Amino acid sequence: MSTRDSLDASIDKAVKHYSSLFVLPSFKKALLFLALLCVTGGLFSTVTLFPFFKGVIYGLALGFSVFLVDLFADYVTSRLILKRDPVYDLRRTMGLSLFSWLFWFLFVFIGVALALAFGDLHLWAKLCLLGFSAIIILRLIVFNSTTFASNKKILVSSLLQPFLCLAPFLFLWSVEHNLTIGLWRLWLFLAYSPIISLISSFIFTSALNSVGKKSLGVPSLSLFKAFLLNWIAGLTAPFEGFLEKLGREQDVEISILKFAASKPEAIIVVPSVHPGPFKNVGSSLLSSMLKEALEKEFDCTACVPHGLLGHEVDLTSQRQNQKVIKEVVAAANFSASEAKASPLVKVSDGTATAYCQIFGKSAFLSFTLAPKTTEDLPQELGLFAYKEAKKLGLEHCAVINAHNSTDGAMDLRMVLDKLKAVGAKSLTEAVSSRRLPFKIGAAAVMPEEFSLEDGMGPGGITVFVIEVGEQKASYVVIDGNNMVSGLREKIISAVQALGIDECEVFTTDTHAVNAIVRDRRGYHPVGEVMDHEKLIEYIKKTAISALSRLTRVKVSCRSITVPKVKVIGAERLETLCLLTDKVLQKAKRLIIPVFGTAGFLLILYLMFI
Repeated sequence: MSTRDSLDASIDKAVKHYSSLFVLPSFKKALLFLALLCVTGGLFSTVTLFPFFKGVIYGLALGFSVFLVDLFADYVTSRLILKRDPVYDLRRTMGLSLFSWLFWFLFVFIGVALALAFGDLHLWAKLCLLGFSAIIILRLIVFNSTTFASNKKILVSSLLQPFLCLAPFLFLWSVEHNLTIGLWRLWLFLAYSPIISLISSFIFTSALNSVGKKSLGVPSLSLFKAFLLNWIAGLTAPFEGFLEKLGREQDVEISILKFAASKPEAIIVVPSVHPGPFKNVGSSLLSSMLKEALEKEFDCTACVPHGLLGHEVDLTSQRQNQKVIKEVVAAANFSASEAKASPLVKVSDGTATAYCQIFGKSAFLSFTLAPKTTEDLPQELGLFAYKEAKKLGLEHCAVINAHNSTDGAMDLRMVLDKLKAVGAKSLTEAVSSRRLPFKIGAAAVMPEEFSLEDGMGPGGITVFVIEVGEQKASYVVIDGNNMVSGLREKIISAVQALGIDECEVFTTDTHAVNAIVRDRRGYHPVGEVMDHEKLIEYIKKTAISALSRLTRVKVSCRSITVPKVKVIGAERLETLCLLTDKVLQKAKRLIIPVFGTAGFLLILYLMFI
């Protein structure tokens, strides 16, 4: 597996770790199960200790009262205490309470069993109080790990539900003489327990935060909170704020091919920026954002295929996106002057395939390993192609990673030389071909039934058809993160059936589709869940539209450098991804000593109540 494949896998694994830590039930399920659990717990814990009818009455009263005060506590927490918090709406607050009560019920259950075994009803009450302390610790850790609310609000949110849910138990114990507990000792415990809980939870969370501070200089849980705000509420600023701190400045090169007649007809932009790391964070949406900005500015059809680079050039924030977009739009305002192009040349050795076409004094070169996996390709290949183009007298060379097939891991060491060989040969043949005046037609569509969850980015499908002499060639660009093996060949066959001689299919590698679904990859490549026939029908209709718009044009290519753009870098990004594993390992090592000590201190006090 290549370094880039490994980094992609690390990012997907980190996203799954983060998201799986906060999967909560729906509101209706939380409401139903909380009600059933409270009633069942109340019945179970009292019927076994009292005469049957008295137990039933106490059980129902205890169960429903706990449920009602819990619902009240959740409402107050979500609507008043954390009312501006994007994470804790009523549904998620109830989900946390449901989990808290499940945890508490274990202590109640053990207390009942011990009371029956030893004939001492006080054991039930003491284990219930121990469970009360345990969920205070639990809630303190969860709120500290998932919300940016003030410490005061976190404290109140953590204590409110346990104290209110304890009230029905206290009332039951006060009216049942067999369960009399020393009043002053109980009140001392209600003060002592939160203090122990606060100390133990503080030690635990501080230790977890230290992992992030040591690795990246930022607290681990603050990163987790920022991720949650993005995953749940779609907010980019908190997480990107960390990426900006961790990022480094780098100059990025961007190739722009502009086709124009009386007005711009089409623009192809190949940025040396990777569209990642996931969802709407960093440059994940850059390809569709650039497309939209160029089409709005020049009233033409634009596309942004994937360049030869990986996660080492992920932009850190929307601010950096806008910087790149502004520079590209401004730089694209140049005149097209070259009137001739070569036919599209295809060279394949059975493993690697290169397509090359010359426009004026510039080469447009793409690589694929389809039907084998074609993932991120190294910049080394792009530098090689550029040098070869220069040797042949060309001024520019825009190099594309077709990124159009996924079928397991990709070993670049085995294929890099083959990619270089077919690239050099395709350049030589294209330069040797006769150059003629040419036409271009372009069209785009955004399929309504395909969503981010299906693997279709907001840039949709773009088709360019280029006619040089007797040859018609087509480039199909899909805004997605790769595609299933074999689909490229189906698309090429369908497009060629329209009278088009050569065709290649690109995906943009947009990471807008990543971290959207809970799949083994964290996203669906194009065609994995899409109906292939519907997708191909959209492509055919768009190709037909492009054919109908064929217009004699001129072309020019310009390469620009956007200075001092902040990128996260592969090393930092991998450290960020591996942080989740390190934090989880640290948590596993701390659970027993930290909470074992807290439990011992609480049990020690409860022995004297």
